Formats: sequence, structure tokens, C-alpha cells
Amino acid sequence: MELVWFRRDLRVDDNPALQAAIRSNQPVVALFIATPQQWQQHNMAPRQADLIFRRLSELQTDLSQLNITLLYKEVDTFDDAVDEVVGLCQQYAVTTVHANHEYELNEVNRDEQLQQRLGDQKTELQLYHDRCLTVPGSVLNKQGNYFKVFTPFKKALLAQWQPRPIVKVEACLANGDIEIKEPQWLSTSSPFGYPREDSQAWPVGTQAIRQRLRDFCQDTVEHYQQERDFPAKPSTSQLSAYLAIGALSPRQCVARLYANGDYLNEGGSTWLSELIWRDFYQHLIFFEPKLCKHKDFVEWAPHIRWDYSDDRLIQWQEGRTGYPIVDAAMRQLNQTGWMHNRLRMVVAGFFTKDLHLDWRLGERYFMSKLIDGDFAANNGGWQWCASTGCDGQPYFRIFNPISQGERFDAQGEFVRHWIPELKAVPNKFIHAPWLWSEFDSIDYPPPIVDHKVEREITLALYKEAKDF
Repeated sequence: MELVWFRRDLRVDDNPALQAAIRSNQPVVALFIATPQQWQQHNMAPRQADLIFRRLSELQTDLSQLNITLLYKEVDTFDDAVDEVVGLCQQYAVTTVHANHEYELNEVNRDEQLQQRLGDQKTELQLYHDRCLTVPGSVLNKQGNYFKVFTPFKKALLAQWQPRPIVKVEACLANGDIEIKEPQWLSTSSPFGYPREDSQAWPVGTQAIRQRLRDFCQDTVEHYQQERDFPAKPSTSQLSAYLAIGALSPRQCVARLYANGDYLNEGGSTWLSELIWRDFYQHLIFFEPKLCKHKDFVEWAPHIRWDYSDDRLIQWQEGRTGYPIVDAAMRQLNQTGWMHNRLRMVVAGFFTKDLHLDWRLGERYFMSKLIDGDFAANNGGWQWCASTGCDGQPYFRIFNPISQGERFDAQGEFVRHWIPELKAVPNKFIHAPWLWSEFDSIDYPPPIVDHKVEREITLALYKEAKDF
């Protein structure tokens, strides 16, 4: 028998591990293991946990149509998960375990441990590359080293990679009447010992996810380049949550993008670049495991003197900084589990450059809230904004939260939606309401810092760290 261990690849389409198991012409059984204690250590958002739980029911249905049973187990940690897989292999006389690579350090260590344990009992572990468009480690510069700047990475990736059609997965004809020795499949009574928050805004059915991808590529992507930075417009793909849990693969996204021909319009090219940024950060943690330990990428960054003000941290988390675009973005995150990408840069920049708070605190808070939480992308984005990361923004490039609001939410539509107490503020003052003559009449805090003052402090702190 062959065992497919599902992790962050919760789909049947374009799933290398599943396809390989079916091609073996042997009976196949599938497995998902929840590890709530490990998830807690990794700051998984309760909303993402709910999305996973709901998606598992759909995956179970999709697999049953392929004549494959999905077993469900819950244990505490990755170590316990290894024990569970080894035990199931013995119970069902499994000859090969199929799984898709995960590149984070804890996950790599887990799979190395499993490889050794299975080898001791003559069971094979086959791992497949799935998470990225290209295999991490395969995109190198002329010197054979990994790229530390995104643009040449992108050019090299596109030079060696071509989109391909997605092959329909076939049913497992070898299964016949596999006897499951105990009822282990997922049901409403199955344990799922992790806090969950409502994720109903994201449908989890396979057809619904495919339709979201189709709709974006057909109706929205054409204007993506021009409109993606305006948070009041529905101009982003809203697919990141599915990519994060593997309900959708990046190859499926690109295949749909190219479905109408070999030429991409400006919007399609820009969205493809965003998918390649996702690859860039996955490749980076493959080469630099220290990032999984929340280490700075650049050598001088540990010398930055961060502030650790609990009051400032809490005000930022709760959307009470007095800067409307920052507060609206944080309220969007807290209430929905998602934040517009432009605003992720704005609030992370404000966090590190205006409040001088350690980026790691913001990184962890984002992971604890984001339905699309993905370690590599989140870490890469935070270090980019903090100017401590690979190809990060120059430390002297500091977003002004007022001008960012005026540029990308000129009429205050986004701000007023998330901060209703500012509805009466005129457009002229919507991003600096403290300048409005009637500011004292509204229930909204004044700015907790002066951006101009904090900008100069940041420049001095970063220069000091670089000159250390």
C-alpha cells in the first residue's frame, strides 16, 4: 500500500505526491495530521485553522471520488506526527510514503527524522517539490550562488521555466475494497484542538476556488497593475489564503493566467511577478535556515536599537495609533484575517520606522491573525519593510503614513469603512484628522508619534547600526 501524507497541499489537482502514489498502481490511502501544539508555536491564526478544517472536509470528498480514503489524526507536535506515520505504515503494511516538501526548518527536521525512522523498517519516503514554481536551489547566478536581489532572480527563473497545462488527476483503480481497520476519517465529531475563528468569507469547495481564480484572470487581472495599490478597490486576487494552505498551487495560477495565449498583458505580468516574489522568499529560507529562527538577514541589523514599548505595540495592534490608514488596515486585519498588500507595507513600515519596534513582534502578530499566513512570505515582507532582509527597501526609504493614505485612499473610502468614527471628517483632513477644527468632537486618538521626528530618529538608529 502507498500512503500520501497531506500537509500544506490540500488539493487533489496538480499534487505531485498524490499523482505519484496513484501512478504506482498500488492501493492508496491518504492522511492528514493536525498538530495543534506545533501550530501554536508557529503562531497559526485561528482563522487559518478554521479554513484548514473546512477545507479538509472538501478534500475528503475530492479524494473519495478518486477511491481514496482520507485518514485524520490529531497529535501535539511534529515529533508525535512522525510516530503516527510510522505506526500507520506498520498497521497498513505501507511500502512508500509520498509527501510534498516543506522548506521551513522545523518541517525539514521532521521529514529527516521520518526518513530515518522509515528506513529502519524498510519503508520508503518519497518527497516531491510542490510549493513553488521552480525547485528551491535550482535558480542560481553565474557563480552558482543564490540570488540576493529579486529582479535578477525573476529573470533567471523565467529564463529556465515554462508554464505547463495542469493534468487531470486519475482515480485510483487499484484500491478495490481497502479495509480501514478503524473509523479514522474526518467528521464533525473529530478532534481539532486548536482555536478557530470564522473563515466563511473564503469558500473552500474545489469548484468555488477554481472559479475565483478564473474570475480574477478573466475580469480583474487586466487592471491589476493600475489598481492593485488602492485598498478600497476589489482589485487583488484574494487567492493568497488558498496558496498558503495549498488548496491552490502556484502552477494552477500561472496556467490559468496563460489560458488565453502566450502573451500576458501588463496586469498579468505584474501578478506573475507577485507569484515569483513568493518563490523568492521560499527559495531564501531553503538557503538560509537562520530566517526560520527569526534572525536578521543582513549582518549589521542585530545592532539596531529597537524600542520595546508595550503601550505602542498594543496601540498598533488595536488600530489606535492616530494615523487613519494604519489604524484602518489593522482593523481590517483584526476583523477579517486579511490585509491589503500595500497596507501591509505601510503598517510594517510604521511599526519599524515610526514606532521603532522590533520587526519580529510585528511578524508574529501578523502570523497570529492572517488567514493567508505563510512563514516565508511573512518573514520576507517584514524584513523587507524593516530594511533588515534580503533585497529589503533601503533604510532611508521611510513611508509617510499621511501621504500614503492621501495617495492610495484619496477620498478616504477605505478609512471611513473601517473607522466609522471618522465619517464626518472632510476629505481634506481624513488622513490627518487632528488638523481638523472639530477634531476634539470625535472619538479618535491623536497621533501617538510625530512622523517627521521619528523619521530622523530612524535614520540615526540605522546609521549607527551600520557603522557599528
